[in-house]
Order: sequence, then structure tokens, then C-alpha cells
Amino acid sequence: MTGADFIAEFDQEMAGTRRMLERVPEGQFAWAPHEKSMTLHKLASHLANVPSWIGMTLATEDLDVSGPFEEPKPDTTEGLVALFDKAVTEARAALEPATAEDLAVNWSLRAGDEVYFTMPRAVVLRSFVMNHMIHHRGQLGVYLRLLDVPVPALYGPSADEG
Repeated sequence: MTGADFIAEFDQEMAGTRRMLERVPEGQFAWAPHEKSMTLHKLASHLANVPSWIGMTLATEDLDVSGPFEEPKPDTTEGLVALFDKAVTEARAALEPATAEDLAVNWSLRAGDEVYFTMPRAVVLRSFVMNHMIHHRGQLGVYLRLLDVPVPALYGPSADEG
């Protein structure tokens, strides 16, 4: 498997995620469906940033999450989409030329000396990045539904789009 083998799936998932982010209502950024849930703003900002993990994964062999880190939090829907578009452009540029050897290199997520997982980069890209993004996109779809914002069709029609 090479990075080019991921491109069709990558393009489809990024297009659907962008459509979802375009609908995030700025006036509801502080809203959360439950006290244990992320706010709409935090969830959308996180989702917009996840594609940036692709280049980081391909350029490194691990990520140490023990230090402080603050994800960008654009203050407008337009800013969320711009952050996402930049991350997607950079991710695609990093992914497309990745070789089978690049994707076979083990990559670890850790906090200091505690290693949460070690997997080949290809698995990290599929599970830790793409599936993670799809998971949060699904959450965002629920948030939009609860806020009465039309949910875009992704893999087929939604209740709002044929």
C-alpha cells in the first residue's frame, strides 16, 4: 500500500467533512448537548485540525502528548473551513508521495515514557487519523441535528438532502 492508494478515500472523506464544517452555526459555538460533551466550537475545531495529523504522522515516528498543546480554534465558521482546507492541502501533499516503505514504519503515540500504541503508519493513518475524523464528523452530525441545522448527505441521502 502507498499513499496514493489512500487518495480516493481521502478525497471523499475530506469533501464530506468540509460540507459538515460549512454548516457549523457561529452563533451556537458555546453549545454542547451535555455537560460531559465538547462544545460545538471545540468539536468543530478539533475536526478541522485532524487532517493535519497526516503530515505529522508521515514526518515523525512518534507523538509525545505529555506537553501542553492547544488546537487552533478559529472564531468563525469561515475560519474553521479555512483551517480545514489548509490541513487537507498539506495532508494530501504529504500523503500522495508516501511509499509502501514510508507507511510500513512503526509510529507510536505516547505520554512521556508511557506508550499508548505502536502501529505501522498505514494503520495509524486509517485508524488514528481517518477513522478518528469520521467518528468526530458523526458527532458533529448529531450536534447539527439537535440544533436543527440540515445535515448533509455523506454516503447516501440524509434526512435533509436526497
